[in-house]
Amino acid sequence: MMDLSKLTPLIEEKHDEILSWFENKRAMHPRPIYGSVDVRDAGWKVGVVDANHFPAGFNNIDKSDRPHLAALLRNHILRQHPDCSWVHLYPESHTRNPAYVENVRSIQIMIELAGFHCTVGSVELSDIGFLNGINGPLKLSKVEVEEGTETMYVNDAIPCLILLNNDLTEQILPPITTQQITPSPTMGWHRRKKSEHYLCLQPLVHEMADLLGIDPWHLLPAWFVSENKCLDEDACKIKLAKDIDDFLDQIRSKYNAYGIERTPMAVIKNDSGTYGLGVLVLQSGEELLQLSNRKLNKLRYAKGGAKVENFLIQEGIPTRLFTSQNTPTEPVGYLVDGDAASWFYRMNPKKSDMDNLNSPSAEFKPRSEMEEHITKHADTWHTLVAELSMIAMGIELQNQSAIEGES
Repeated sequence: MMDLSKLTPLIEEKHDEILSWFENKRAMHPRPIYGSVDVRDAGWKVGVVDANHFPAGFNNIDKSDRPHLAALLRNHILRQHPDCSWVHLYPESHTRNPAYVENVRSIQIMIELAGFHCTVGSVELSDIGFLNGINGPLKLSKVEVEEGTETMYVNDAIPCLILLNNDLTEQILPPITTQQITPSPTMGWHRRKKSEHYLCLQPLVHEMADLLGIDPWHLLPAWFVSENKCLDEDACKIKLAKDIDDFLDQIRSKYNAYGIERTPMAVIKNDSGTYGLGVLVLQSGEELLQLSNRKLNKLRYAKGGAKVENFLIQEGIPTRLFTSQNTPTEPVGYLVDGDAASWFYRMNPKKSDMDNLNSPSAEFKPRSEMEEHITKHADTWHTLVAELSMIAMGIELQNQSAIEGES
């Protein structure tokens, strides 16, 4: 059975070629200010299984990584906005999630370390004053958008740059036309699709695999999309079950070719963001047809009760990473300005190596607290697929901007 770790010297041997390839791609496509990726490492395959433009979880990274992340933030902001001195952080409305509040606090700390004044708040949160985090209250500023001028005022003044940490699943931003906003609101889940990310990522992975001389299948989960609320109609469900069986047969043929003795699995998730919700792992199409209404409803509804339109069906990648307590683990990469600058690890003692680990029983640890056998590929294969994903995010942004320009 093929083990990518045995090919790690390839990355070292081709370091200069890989670096040049990334430099050329980054010159062609915009670099998002930040992002995060969930990586699965099965040994025979390493791939990004989820990519986020509005990452929540900066509170889980090593505090010692903050200065480096702050330097990357400073470089990105001043390259794009040379006169910027004040960054306003526009968060989600997670008033009851203290861990998310700590994520916001961590971003604010890094923005301030980068040398900028940083305020926090949104129109929805303006009357609250503060949010309760794990480490105490987080002060919020008064935010309002002036009608007519479509200008955002924070404490009656105008910030230089608005930094979004809000995935826009539940609402679209008030119209703001006089200030720069990053990441672009066009990347919110009200418009973006996970499948669009994989459409952009696929050719990049093929180019990198050609450079390394390996099968691109080793660096990307297979996938397809089911559209138009397919789980609502029996005839469509039956067709989808057949499609899933055909999909699993394709994966099985790859397993046979590479001597992989596993049962192939398919993962069904909302194509417009899940926030860890509504993820189902299947080993046959028949399992889909046998789902109870309760489980079907978990798939049909997303964060905030939004009805799911399309489903991404993705190849399930088991994790080979287990702690010494036998807990399945997956790396989560945090990237700033295209650089995979920090990692933390999601563990879940109540899940198997194939399950979605992002559930209420999940635990998180920074890289410095993990065993070496868990982290040893962070700077090679994990970083490689994470930074490929960040270029794909930049291409997504270009595509969305082009669509917006045409409308």
